[in-house]
Amino acid sequence: MEAILILPFIYLFIYCAYIVALAIGYTKVREWIFSGSGPKSAFSIIIPFRNEAENLPSLLKSLEKLDYPHELFEIILVNDFSDDDGEHLIYKWRMANGKIHTTLLENVRISGSPKKDAIMRAIPIATSDWIVTTDADCILPSRWLLELNDFIVARKVEMVAGAVFVTGKSLSAGFERLDVMSLQGATIGGFGLKRPFMCNGANFAYKKSLFVELGGFAGNFGFAGGDDVFLLQKAAAEVPEKVGYLKSRQFLVTTKSAGSWQKLFRQRVRWASKATSYENSFAEMLSLAVFFGNLSIIAIAICGAINAISVSAVVCAFVVKFTVDYVLILQGNSFPGKKSVVFPLISSIVYPFFSVAVALVAVIGTFSWKGRKFS
Repeated sequence: MEAILILPFIYLFIYCAYIVALAIGYTKVREWIFSGSGPKSAFSIIIPFRNEAENLPSLLKSLEKLDYPHELFEIILVNDFSDDDGEHLIYKWRMANGKIHTTLLENVRISGSPKKDAIMRAIPIATSDWIVTTDADCILPSRWLLELNDFIVARKVEMVAGAVFVTGKSLSAGFERLDVMSLQGATIGGFGLKRPFMCNGANFAYKKSLFVELGGFAGNFGFAGGDDVFLLQKAAAEVPEKVGYLKSRQFLVTTKSAGSWQKLFRQRVRWASKATSYENSFAEMLSLAVFFGNLSIIAIAICGAINAISVSAVVCAFVVKFTVDYVLILQGNSFPGKKSVVFPLISSIVYPFFSVAVALVAVIGTFSWKGRKFS
């Protein structure tokens, strides 16, 4: 019986060891200082969208404010069977911004992943060496391409990951922001440990030739998402020296929160569904450590509630987990220049239940995304 009671503490220790390692890795990735490289690289910005009429005006406004020569970038928007007014908004914007080379395409479904299909639809007609992806609900900083160009010229890389910050004032948005900051801290930590395993397709760039060399999305078309993570993991395995993380506030993309607890849960299930097919051993082990780490703190709390272990042991376990989580969140939160973290204690209580539920549904259930169902 005692051995069984010790097991959750062992899992918690393993979880904490991984988080501490990521926190150390985070410190090894320095914030990028602009070196002054003039615009040289040409970029094709690919943006899939589905029913984003509400968000497109903000995105398009940020695109027209990009501080980069118009002849060195193009925009390719791919309509994934929207039934709102999004296309009309884009047509109007394109007429008002004729100097920006903008192409509007209709998606062609060839797989179980609408987003990958949209990117694959755009890449063959992209005229630039570099593909840059973002989402239709994002706002881009004006120096986005300048910073990216400076980084790739100096570092000679062929794939670049960047950060995304979530905005919103609701309770669910606050919780989501903490989660994203934690994921961001882990992402940067992975790069610092020279074990990159995660990135965000809302701020992701790669050379078209590298995409072809890696076989594109081959092997991962069965997943709704993963246009970013699977590609990064392929590159990290085959050409790790060509992969870099651009840690710059001038390269930080902002996006709206999911909008509700239900939408957030569905989004996280979609993200988690990819974990079962990770080919990166570090990512696989970390995913298991996170799942069992959160499950263990729930088990420890239950054991304390039935007096199987002492209250002091429960409190000690909670404090240790809260501390290591909080360090990673603070790191992820400080990079975008944010000084305060809202609801960390409440979130630390809710998160284990949220995380375990997401993992279980991702493995054995189904989820909906943009009006479509996936399993």
